[in-house]
Amino acid sequence: MILGLSSFTYAWAVGIPGHVPARPLDGLALLQQARQHGLSLLQIGDNLPLHNLENAELDRLALRARESGIRLEIGARGLTSARVADYVRIARRLDARLVRFVIDDIDYQPSPDAITGILRESAPALNDLTLGIENHDRFPAVSLRALVESAGCDRIGICLDTVNSLGAGEGLDTVVAALAPLTVNLHIKDFHITRASHRMGFTVEGRPAGEGMLNIPQVLRQLAPFHRCRSAILELWTPPEPRLDQTLARESDWATRSLEFLKPLFPAGYAE
Repeated sequence: MILGLSSFTYAWAVGIPGHVPARPLDGLALLQQARQHGLSLLQIGDNLPLHNLENAELDRLALRARESGIRLEIGARGLTSARVADYVRIARRLDARLVRFVIDDIDYQPSPDAITGILRESAPALNDLTLGIENHDRFPAVSLRALVESAGCDRIGICLDTVNSLGAGEGLDTVVAALAPLTVNLHIKDFHITRASHRMGFTVEGRPAGEGMLNIPQVLRQLAPFHRCRSAILELWTPPEPRLDQTLARESDWATRSLEFLKPLFPAGYAE
């Protein structure tokens, strides 16, 4: 398993609607971040939608990645047959090995039967590519596992995010127990839960990796016996500061602190 960065490591620097920096990070800038941190893997997610780039821009990104010795993985949201086909094409252009998908999108929540149909239709085009379906709020882990298994293709698996299933009311132990055998990609996202000051509820916030409630070594041990998870990607939920420049500085600091904690957990797997 190899450790990598993500466009969601630097979500504020890439740009969040209503909070876009003067010079947002693009794919080329993210490659530079990965190189500066001594990593050889970058996952570009749906906050930098690659289907909006021209072929010449994709080719420039692929060339820079090769020159930098950095492997790419890509991600999208809105699982349709056409969108999967688009990202299979983009993956081949970028020499990416993994395509990660969030099923839902704004105003798009396909039924389980529709999802099964899309996965089965998409499977023959994958060949040597891996399609990772991310646990993302709506589906309980056992339901998501059933959907992936219904595709009947060993090139389709799970992108296991360590926090997202809180949105489906499930803790990590439940999620890992159900999804570890199918996990092909791990999103390491540390977190902390605090009771609200009025005592009527809880607040979930991100933390640098190793500084929250997530037992990262245990998750890695739980995935190891299945030999399917090939990459672990750092993502951050960095809470905003009063000013965007302060938020960007905090995000950068969290990325550095996270990688300082994570690198020893991947002694042979953060630089290929």
